[in-house]
Amino acid sequence: MRYEKPFLTYEAQAQRLLERGMQADPEQLVQTLQQVNYYRLSAYWYSFREADPDDPTGKIRLNRFREGTRFQDVWSRYTFDRQLRVLVMDAIERAEIAIRTRAVHLFCEAHGPFGYLDLSNFHRQWKTSDHTSWLLGMQKRVEHAREEFVRHYRTRYTEERHLPFWMLSSLMTFGDLFTFCRNLQKPMLRKLAEEFGLVDDILKSWLQVLNFVRNVCAHHGRLWNREMPIKPKIPRGRKHPEWHNPVKVPDNRIFGVLTVLRYLMNQVAPQSRWSCRLVRLLKNYPELSREAMGFPENWAQCPIWHNCRATHLLREVNLTN
Repeated sequence: MRYEKPFLTYEAQAQRLLERGMQADPEQLVQTLQQVNYYRLSAYWYSFREADPDDPTGKIRLNRFREGTRFQDVWSRYTFDRQLRVLVMDAIERAEIAIRTRAVHLFCEAHGPFGYLDLSNFHRQWKTSDHTSWLLGMQKRVEHAREEFVRHYRTRYTEERHLPFWMLSSLMTFGDLFTFCRNLQKPMLRKLAEEFGLVDDILKSWLQVLNFVRNVCAHHGRLWNREMPIKPKIPRGRKHPEWHNPVKVPDNRIFGVLTVLRYLMNQVAPQSRWSCRLVRLLKNYPELSREAMGFPENWAQCPIWHNCRATHLLREVNLTN
């Protein structure tokens, strides 16, 4: 099948939306489409499409919006999602730096500043080719780095080809960190996880998910009603009742990720007002479906959330729609 859809000007895009039942000021709609791509916005008006009255299965029509669909409501979803990404990135940054700091400290304590170059210091399942690829990737980041500490090190330690790991780690991407942590020897990974009140499999799972979510945010992707292709493992057993009672934390939507971040923020920045900022954001958009984000009806009773500094805000407004 060939792709034969024609190019449309901003005016033609706006006209198509109006013809399909979108309620909007034509001029303002054109101005918005000049700033935000039509295709990008389509993810936010997807659920406003009308069911086909001639189809007994209720199949959605691709070319018609439900009666009363306003572009203002679509734009509200978009602006909410943009602000949500900012909050998520803030929490991921804090968690990333804390986990990286402790992981590198543990590793260097055991293996010294250049131990990362030796494959034998890692889990035996890490292949030589994969370890080499990881080293080459970080070496490229060193070569392209403009940080003063790299220049100073190169100038002073002329006989050293490599940066000490505690210095190199400042240039690591989240992907580098995830690769490093998941290939730590089992006892060290277990010790790292214990510093955050977790077991090693849970920590590895969370790092993988947060790496994915960070990439979504970095590329301005949608979080609001996204089905998570990579799901965080939820702690189980009698040691972790707060994840299951009285609220079972789901793993398939952004609420699960937000709960993971709330847990980590409590570990690395317990005085942070991050949870208050999130609750205020939800409060500012009461019309948005919480269900689409995976929020359980009684989510505010989850101990991980209930014991946060935003508890008083939860009582001010009903956030369980």
